[in-house]
Amino acid sequence: MEQLKQIQAVIFTLGLHQNKDAVNKLMVFCTDANHGNLVYAERIFNDTEDRSLVIYNLLIKAFVKANRQRKAIHFFSKLRENGLSPDNFTYPFVLKAIGCLHEVSVGENVHGYVIKTGLDYDTYVCNSLMDMYAEFGYVGISKNLFDEIPDRDVVSWNIMISGLVRCKRFGDAVAVFRRMEQERNLKPDEATYVSTLSACIGLKDLELGKYIHNFVNKELKFSIRVGNALLDMYSKCGNLELARKLFDQMPEKNVICWTSMVSGYANSGMLDEARELFDRSPIKDVILWTAMINGYVQFNRFDEAVSIFRQMQLKRIKPDRFTLVSLLTGCAQMGALEQGQWIHKIIEENNIGIDAIVGTALIEMYSKCGFVEKSVEIFNGLKDKDTASWTSIICGLAMNGEPEKALCLFSEMEMTGAKPDDITFIGLLTACSHGGLVDKGRNYFHSMKTIYQIEPKLEHYGCLIDLFGRAGRLSEAKELIEMIPNKTYEIRLQLYGSLLSACRIYGNVEMGEQVAKQLIAIGSSDSSIHTLLANMYASVEKWEDFTKVRGTMKALNVKKFPGCSSIEVNGIVHEFLVGDSNHSDITEIYFMLDRIFNPLLGSHVNEMDREMSCL
Repeated sequence: MEQLKQIQAVIFTLGLHQNKDAVNKLMVFCTDANHGNLVYAERIFNDTEDRSLVIYNLLIKAFVKANRQRKAIHFFSKLRENGLSPDNFTYPFVLKAIGCLHEVSVGENVHGYVIKTGLDYDTYVCNSLMDMYAEFGYVGISKNLFDEIPDRDVVSWNIMISGLVRCKRFGDAVAVFRRMEQERNLKPDEATYVSTLSACIGLKDLELGKYIHNFVNKELKFSIRVGNALLDMYSKCGNLELARKLFDQMPEKNVICWTSMVSGYANSGMLDEARELFDRSPIKDVILWTAMINGYVQFNRFDEAVSIFRQMQLKRIKPDRFTLVSLLTGCAQMGALEQGQWIHKIIEENNIGIDAIVGTALIEMYSKCGFVEKSVEIFNGLKDKDTASWTSIICGLAMNGEPEKALCLFSEMEMTGAKPDDITFIGLLTACSHGGLVDKGRNYFHSMKTIYQIEPKLEHYGCLIDLFGRAGRLSEAKELIEMIPNKTYEIRLQLYGSLLSACRIYGNVEMGEQVAKQLIAIGSSDSSIHTLLANMYASVEKWEDFTKVRGTMKALNVKKFPGCSSIEVNGIVHEFLVGDSNHSDITEIYFMLDRIFNPLLGSHVNEMDREMSCL
C-alpha cells in the first residue's frame, strides 16, 4: 500500500487524478482481497468526481467478499442515484449480498430492476437470482427462473441442485441431477457431485452415493473436496466400513476428513474408535474437538466430555457456541448444576452472545437442574426468541411445578406469532397434567390438529392419558387408548402401563386387572408391569393375589431393574444403584447414614453392616 500511495502522489502531480483509466487501476489494487485496503478505496472513491460503473462494480464486489453486505448494497443504491445502469457484473454480487442478509423485499425490487434493464435472460444474472431466492427458501421461484433460462450452464444446474438441498427437498435435488445427466452438452462437475451427495445424506440413499463414487473414480480427478463429501455420505448413511476404507485410502487428509470419520464413529456409539482417530489427528480445530465432545454427551459419558473439554482449554482452543451447547446438554441430562454454571461463566468470559440457540441450551440446563428462576431470567433477556426457546421455557416451567406460568407464556407465544411445534404441546400437556387442568389439556390436545395441523404422536397421547389418570378419570383414559390409530406393540405397552399406574394410585383393582391381563396377553415381560400389579394388590391388602404375581415373576424369570440416583458434589456427579457397594467412599457414606438414622429411629443396628450383609 505504501508503494501505491507513492504512485498516487505521482498521478496527482501529473494532474491525472481524475483520469478514468488511472483511477480504475488504483481501485483494482485497493479492492484486492489480499493486498488492498477498502478504507483507502473509499477515500479514492470520494475524491473522484466522475465515477465510472467499473469503480462501483469493484467496490461492490470487494465489500461482498469482505462479508460487508450492507456496504455493498449502499454502493448499489448510490450507483443508481448517480444515473448509472447496472450491468451483468453488478447484479450477481448485489444479489449475493441481499441473499446473505435475507432482505426479501429488497431482493424483489432488484429483481424488478433486472427485468427493466433486460438482463433477465443473462445466464450469469439468472444464476445469481436463483441463488438469492434459494437463500430466501423460495425454491419454487428458483425453479421457475431455472426453467426459463435459454442457455443453462453447469453453474445453473449446480445452483438448482444446491438450492433444493438447502431447502431440504432432497428427492427433487436428485431428480434435477438425473435430468442433468441426460443433457448431451453438459457434464456434472465436482460441485454437482458434492451437492448431490448432500441429497444422498438427506435421503439416506447409499446406493446413489455408491453410484456417484464409481462415476467420480472413472470420470473425475479425485480431490479432497469430493473425498470429504463421499466420506461424510458413507458415515451419515451408516456404512462406517466403507467410510473407513475410503478414509484409509485417501492420500491426503485435511481436518475435515478426520472430523467426518470421528463424527461417524461418535454418532454410532463407537466412541473408543472415535477417540483413537481423534488422538491420531495431526490437526484439531474447534469442530473436531466439538465432534468428540458431542459423541461423549450423546451416549451419556459426560465425565469424559468434560475431561476432553479441559484438554481443549489447555491447548488454548477457543470453544464456539456449538461446543458449549453440547456441554450444556450433558449438564442438563446429568442434573449437574455446578458444571452448568461453570459453562455459563465460560460463555460470558469468551463473549459468546446468548442467542436463541445458546439461550435455549441454558434455559434447558437450569430447568432440568431445578433452577427455573434462572431459566426465566435468561429467557426474558433473549432479544430474538424462536420456537425452541419458547418451548424450552414452557417445558421447564411445567416440569418444575409452575403450570399456570407455563400456560401464560404459551398465550404470549401465540400473540408474538411464533408457531408452536409438537414438543411445545408436550410441555403444555405436562403442565396441565401437573396442575390437574383436564379441560385445558383436552382443548390443547384437540387444537394441535384443528388449529396448528400437528398430528399427535405417541408422546402426546401418553401425556393426555397421564392427565386423565392423575385426575382419576380412568375410563376416559382407557377409551382414549382404544381410539388411538395404528397401535403397535410398543405403543400399547407404554400407554397401558401408564393407565395401570393410575389404577394403582386410585385403587381401581378391577380395571387394573383388566389392563394387566391385556399387557400380559401381548407378551410383556416388563418388570414394571408386574411390579405395579403386585403393588396395587398390596395397597388394597389382597395378599394372596400379591403372592401369585410375585410367583409369576419368579417363574417367568422377570427381573426388576435396580433404581438409580445421582448427586453432584463439587462439580462431580456421583451415581448410585440400589444395592451398589462399588463407590470409593462407600464406608464413609454408610457411616454417615448410621449417624443420621440411628438417633431418628432409636436403633443401635449398624446400617452399613446390615446393608453389606445383604449384598
